[in-house]
Amino acid sequence: MDSETRMDRRFRGDSLKVNEIFYSIQGESTRAGLPCVFVRLTYCNIRCVYCDTEYAFYEGKDMSLTDIIDEIVKYDCNLVEITGGEPLVQENVHILMKELCDKDYEVLIETGGTLPIEVIDKRVKVIMDIKTPYSKMEKKNRYENIQFLKPVDEIKFVIGSREDYDWAKELISKYDLTKKTAQVLMSPVFDKVENIELAEWILHDRLNVRFQLQMHKYIWHPETRRV
Repeated sequence: MDSETRMDRRFRGDSLKVNEIFYSIQGESTRAGLPCVFVRLTYCNIRCVYCDTEYAFYEGKDMSLTDIIDEIVKYDCNLVEITGGEPLVQENVHILMKELCDKDYEVLIETGGTLPIEVIDKRVKVIMDIKTPYSKMEKKNRYENIQFLKPVDEIKFVIGSREDYDWAKELISKYDLTKKTAQVLMSPVFDKVENIELAEWILHDRLNVRFQLQMHKYIWHPETRRV
């Protein structure tokens, strides 16, 4: 199947290609520690060097929106996160999010920040990465997305080096990000930056950001799937 045919399938009908749907503890964001239903969609338009979900680039099955929602309902949990891969690659994700919001779910979407966010339902909380130099995807950042972030949204920097930290600090100042959104998050790349290093950088600079770990990687083995 050529790439054009694969792309056509991503936007056809009332279905989505889903890598996995599972119930776990939210490991990141200001909702960390809460039970959450995760809908991981297939496909991604970038290739970060530290990606821990490469299996979602192509693996998945077509599911109707009805079947996806039926699966979510089984867990009796009001918090739902749409993730990937890159969930915004598939156009029908917007229909899914709207339907979940209409059913009074608290909906989060975690996006890499390289695709437009302005069309996302305003009831959805956006958790948007800004890709740092270590990711090798810095040039893919869509900085115009920043103007569409809502006060309840969150921005995440994944820090792989001191250079990343200094770069992120400059960007936070340039765009006044700590006042633009509910929270600016900083995470160390797992096994690349020591937790204590990043924590001490933040404290030294009195930076008004939330230090976070990928909590699920400390509860379960770091390579465990569906957590």
